[in-house]
Amino acid sequence: MADIAAVTDAQFEAQVLKSEKPVLVDFWAEWCGPCRQVSPILDEIAKEHGDKITFVKMNVDENPVTPSTYRVTGIPTLNVYQGGEVVKTIVGAKPKAALLRELGDFIA
Repeated sequence: MADIAAVTDAQFEAQVLKSEKPVLVDFWAEWCGPCRQVSPILDEIAKEHGDKITFVKMNVDENPVTPSTYRVTGIPTLNVYQGGEVVKTIVGAKPKAALLRELGDFIA
């Protein structure tokens, strides 16, 4: 998890919405088992494709405003933002191959 930077409610607009590159935000919580399952997979994908898409994590317990704004009701939720808009939502833990397929448009 150390490779993917954390983002807070206060930083969200500057780091995510105003980013030139697409940004995948991993909405997670410490107590969430599926979140812990998907974390190393996201680390791998970030290492392989970090030049095309930025990866950040947001702890929903510490940052309630942004998840509420984007109606994140289940975690893990992975939202891809591009041009200030949500362009892709992936809910639940998925294997690496499935995540790569889902993110194909952004990492091709």
